[in-house]
Amino acid sequence: MTLPAPSLDDRKFQDIVDEAKRLIPRFCPEWTDHNVSDPGVAIIELMAWMSEMVIYRLNQVPDRLYVKFLELLGLQPFPASPARTDVVFELAAPPTEPVRVLAGTQVATGTSSDEPVVFSTDTELVLRQPEFSACLTRSAAGVVTDVWDGLRTGAASVVSFPSLLPGDALYLGFAEGLAGNLLRIDIVGFAEGAGIRPEDPPRAWQAWDGSDWIATRLISDSSDGFNTSGSVVLLLPPRHAAMPVGPVRAHWIRCVLTELRGQQRPYDRSPKLDSIAVVGMGGAVSAHHAEPAPAELLGVSSGEPGQVFQVRRAPVLPRRADEHVQVVRTGRRSLLEEETAASTDWNEVSDFSDTDPDDRVYTWSATTGEISFPPSIRQPAAAQGIDDRIDPSGSRRYGAVPPDGAQIWVTGYRYGGGRRGNVGSRTLTSLRTSVPSVAEVYNLDPATGGVDAESVDNAKLRGPQHLRGGSRAVTAADFERLTLEAARGVARARCVAPRSPADPVRVLVVPRLDVAPEALELTDLDLPEDLERAIVDHLEPRRLLTTRVAVGTPTYLGISIAARVRAAVTMRPETVRTAAESLLYAYVNPVVGGPQGLGWPFLRELNIGEVFGLLGGVPGIVGVEEVIFFLADLTQRRGTSRVREERTGNVVTLPDGSLFASCDHRVVVVQ
Repeated sequence: MTLPAPSLDDRKFQDIVDEAKRLIPRFCPEWTDHNVSDPGVAIIELMAWMSEMVIYRLNQVPDRLYVKFLELLGLQPFPASPARTDVVFELAAPPTEPVRVLAGTQVATGTSSDEPVVFSTDTELVLRQPEFSACLTRSAAGVVTDVWDGLRTGAASVVSFPSLLPGDALYLGFAEGLAGNLLRIDIVGFAEGAGIRPEDPPRAWQAWDGSDWIATRLISDSSDGFNTSGSVVLLLPPRHAAMPVGPVRAHWIRCVLTELRGQQRPYDRSPKLDSIAVVGMGGAVSAHHAEPAPAELLGVSSGEPGQVFQVRRAPVLPRRADEHVQVVRTGRRSLLEEETAASTDWNEVSDFSDTDPDDRVYTWSATTGEISFPPSIRQPAAAQGIDDRIDPSGSRRYGAVPPDGAQIWVTGYRYGGGRRGNVGSRTLTSLRTSVPSVAEVYNLDPATGGVDAESVDNAKLRGPQHLRGGSRAVTAADFERLTLEAARGVARARCVAPRSPADPVRVLVVPRLDVAPEALELTDLDLPEDLERAIVDHLEPRRLLTTRVAVGTPTYLGISIAARVRAAVTMRPETVRTAAESLLYAYVNPVVGGPQGLGWPFLRELNIGEVFGLLGGVPGIVGVEEVIFFLADLTQRRGTSRVREERTGNVVTLPDGSLFASCDHRVVVVQ
């Protein structure tokens, strides 16, 4: 039960007016006209309105004290999280020399009336002209054939898939790694592979990353599955390593024949290729929503403990190894000598609880940008002589103090983050850092993961949970609470207890999304690697030694609802249908669905009665005639004939660890 915040003054506007009118006969008996039209009464009402505003501000004091209490306990609001995406740099022409896109290269949204959203690349990208040096074929049985000489000289055609069995592959080898590069593979071939659907051939492109074959992204294929001369454009993964295949060691990509899926059809004969040429077109590298701030002078030290400085821009993103505070001491031993400077690097800590008096440490608030140096706190007399960290004056210093007159610098930082960075695909089209030979820049996919800083109201709700649970993961509620604390990208968390002592504790995470319910796809609910890593790193030091933890995602059960409703004759059927289907997508949703709008609850069944009631509340619907539930395959695209799989009953239950997700709702409107 929540304790109610006291109202320090509960008087309202009318109460103040009535109280003032009651005092008129006492202090001014000759004033007898108390009607609203009287000028004196108008002045009373004006003053009552102003007094009510003052009372309102006064009643905010308990909430402010509550927030200050949480600050004393060290509870800080979560900072903003930056959105991330991969940015493609296309070259104007194939490179004759390697082109380097340095880490920190800035790209932004195109010109518009709004302030541009700026992204910075995470790592360096090297764009090369591929040195095609080897070509092999390998059968599903493991027989490797070197076809490089015949391909290079044009003496023989290459049979791409020797046995036409799943696992047959064509290997293309390169002298140097092409991590993140965008390649165009030009081929000349014959129409030998008839039988397949050219728009969906049963094959996959992969690259060796040093430990496994990783799928490469197929941008386009004009070769009709190797049936005609054309080009295949591939985007390689961020790692590309060398390995021996048969007698040849190279950096490999391969085209492998796969099992048939969906409506795919097999090759009648293996495609034959007369020539293969590989051209470098550019490359892609990961980037995040951030703008860099240069080295900044914060001020000059007074030599006192507990000094606080503030950077010019906030919110500040998590600092990298080269983003820290420097204390610079300047001095001149005589007028004839040049001024000298000595700088020392200081280390950022989360708090000063475990620091020693000589530690060069500071705290840096990501939300406000404040940089605080360690305080010196007076200790009780009984502690002197017991704790060697207490100086003769009876105070304990929780870290070193910058010397008097020293300059306080930050070597640089990055600021940004928030939902504003969740931009759509192909919107990052402006290159703000000069890169030679780059003709075009864009993002293939929408940026995701941008979350605003935590609100004060949410921090007030989180405070009591933090105090009750401490910092150890023991119960299921502890795991769920700590998972929510691990990163702002976590929308919901569910802890599933192990079935046996040998099984791990499963923590199921629903990521925070900025996607319309109608557009939500199964891949949107995948857990990003950086978010999973942040959760694991947060839970690992807090779990019991005997507990193993596995972080993953819930199993999503696709639900497709078909309904027939009757609309008022004054309503357009298209309007009613759109409103009804949008409501269904929003209600049966793992992120924003359910009765409370906080995501469909775990273990909560879906029954046909609540859907009748839900649709009955749509403006323009005068009756709901029929509702049918279907189980749906979320791996299929919406709108295809294979989405709905099985008609189910009037109640659909959820096993533990599962959630409902909408798929292909259809509402028929009759009048």
